[in-house]
Amino acid sequence: MTVMKSKRPALVICMIAAAFSSAAAGQAPDGFTPLFNGRDFAGWKVPAGDHGHWRIVEGVIDYDAESEAQEKDLWTDGSYRDFTLRVDWRIKATPYVNPNVPIIRFDGSHQKNADGREIRIAVPDSDSGIFLRGSSKSQVNIWCWPIGSGEVYGYRTDAKMPPAVRAGATPKANADRDIGAWNTFEITMRGSRLDVVLNGQRVIVGAELPGVPAEGPIALQHHGAKKDGVWVSPPSLVQFRNISIKELK
Repeated sequence: MTVMKSKRPALVICMIAAAFSSAAAGQAPDGFTPLFNGRDFAGWKVPAGDHGHWRIVEGVIDYDAESEAQEKDLWTDGSYRDFTLRVDWRIKATPYVNPNVPIIRFDGSHQKNADGREIRIAVPDSDSGIFLRGSSKSQVNIWCWPIGSGEVYGYRTDAKMPPAVRAGATPKANADRDIGAWNTFEITMRGSRLDVVLNGQRVIVGAELPGVPAEGPIALQHHGAKKDGVWVSPPSLVQFRNISIKELK
């Protein structure tokens, strides 16, 4: 008797593969426009002299933090005002141990010891982020600090800003997944107000960003440097995928 093998497992595998292929090809949620097509850097300005350190690997933007360009960040061609940006990101590895990480309170200040000195701890760290409206100050951070990703470092650490602004730029929770796992940002800019949802959790809620440009491009950040082949600051060992934007009226 001939035993007929089911074709269902093979069909399921093909369906899963097709789903991943569609995501990598730049499909976006309803109402969103893809900013990355999964195949090439169309719509992006690869830094002149980068020499392939920003590259595309299996449908994702991959960076090794060793760009040879003078301007190392990866910028969009387009310029945006009010929008919701969706992007998946992950940290690939943390070969650098950052010895100088503060313990950040939820008001944006740093915890101090009994002598009034800031407490600093060592953390395995990689560092990147997303620049909004052409400004590095309005950067939504990606890193390994205990406070979690999503903070707006340029505003939280600006001593000239009111306490409410600095507190608003500080994540309300650490919603990061483990190193190597994919995370999802949903970043919304309306006027000078910023909201950040990380993995379904609102970590920045209506933060006021005084002086933020009214319009500008978006960038994926370079960070890190080597000396004698050794990392001397947290590198942007990151990947990005499924980048899409919805412009708001």
